Amino acid sequence: MKLTGLLTEGDINFTNGRLKWNQTITDPLTRQILADDARYFIHQSMSTPCLDVLENCKGSGMQTISGRKLLDFHGNNVHQLGYGNDYVISRITEQLKSLPFSPRRYTNQPAVELARKLADLLPGNLNRSLFAPGGTSVIGIALKLARVVTGKYKLVSLWDSFHGASLDAISAGGEAIFRKQMEPLLPGVMHIPPPTTFRGIFGDTEEDQLKYADYLEYVIEKDGEVGAFLAETIRNTDVQIPSKAYWKRIREICTRHGVLLILDEIPIALGRTGKMFAFENFGIEPDIICLGKGLGGGIIPFAAMVARDNYNVAQDISLGHYTHEKSPLGSVAALATINYIEEKNLLQKVLDDGLWMHKELNLLKEQFPIIGDIRGLGLLWGIELVKNRETKEKASEATEQIMYDCMAHGLSFKVSQGNVLQLSPALTISREDLQIAISILSQAFENNLVKDL
Repeated sequence: MKLTGLLTEGDINFTNGRLKWNQTITDPLTRQILADDARYFIHQSMSTPCLDVLENCKGSGMQTISGRKLLDFHGNNVHQLGYGNDYVISRITEQLKSLPFSPRRYTNQPAVELARKLADLLPGNLNRSLFAPGGTSVIGIALKLARVVTGKYKLVSLWDSFHGASLDAISAGGEAIFRKQMEPLLPGVMHIPPPTTFRGIFGDTEEDQLKYADYLEYVIEKDGEVGAFLAETIRNTDVQIPSKAYWKRIREICTRHGVLLILDEIPIALGRTGKMFAFENFGIEPDIICLGKGLGGGIIPFAAMVARDNYNVAQDISLGHYTHEKSPLGSVAALATINYIEEKNLLQKVLDDGLWMHKELNLLKEQFPIIGDIRGLGLLWGIELVKNRETKEKASEATEQIMYDCMAHGLSFKVSQGNVLQLSPALTISREDLQIAISILSQAFENNLVKDL
């Protein structure tokens, strides 16, 4: 089997940087568990070999079995409330004692309460839910519901988007690493360029972003059979934030042509941007929204699709029909998550933290020419590294060096698109820990200042 160091989405498994990192793992027990992991799990990109072995996670950080402590600015986007949130654990523990599982043909009070709570939080007539064990599954439900509602099977989505790892979700998604060798994919899916503000094919200005929206209308009009447009409100992986004007135009186009607007907020809802839902930053409403990851409080795999009331038209079709569809544990975890965000006023905290992060990260940009762009909202930030700010050529090798340097000094995060440091800490993180993270980043840039430039 040929092992390549192709720089693509996510962490790279077999580059020189990863091999050097592996050599820093000297603890015998850690090495044995990593070897067992490699022996008994099927290997896959971005997962094998694993970076280290965790022993515990709490709050905004993790600790390995060898004692290494890491601030986690990745967390697979499940750790909105931090790891091991006591409030969520207490609610789940209480539920475990009475009703840990609810067979699908029955309902239960936590599930109904969660569906009502989501309906209360969302605008307009977005008040009909279906639950599932994961985000990929609710994407599939949304795609099926869109076919029923519109009578059309064709879908438009964006290149470089991620909507899950099942065959239907990767068909809708636009990441090469997931689509590779998976053909034939779901028919009727068309991809268009994503709106970007750095290195965009139509330009990077707010006016240029309208060209991306106009391209959607061009495809809809030319094809004539498009039923839905699926997009991440903000692309999570490398933090691409469209303009408000872009989303306003997209909403107008979908309404004008009878195309359902499906927003994937699985990793970015529930306070990540300083709003309960990311679309609130843009003054629009979706027709269907998909939620997940942090919805389970960082403990229970749980997701939800919420659609407009008038889309309740599939009574004779099983859109989801998942065994854990009305999981009382998942519902309790989700209710606890939402309640905690509200009771602790986390939305305001995240807005304040976002202003602080904007200032601190831009100070780094002024100091280090390798930083080509800083973009973010709330506690979701991307740092794009370039060899030259004028040419915007990616500084991929330096990006990897900086990632491993940061991990060696106690900061973990995701690398996206080969050259973007994606920072998404727990929303409960203290200002002190944010400052520690910035200091680690600054030192890593200093250590790697002359490399790959």
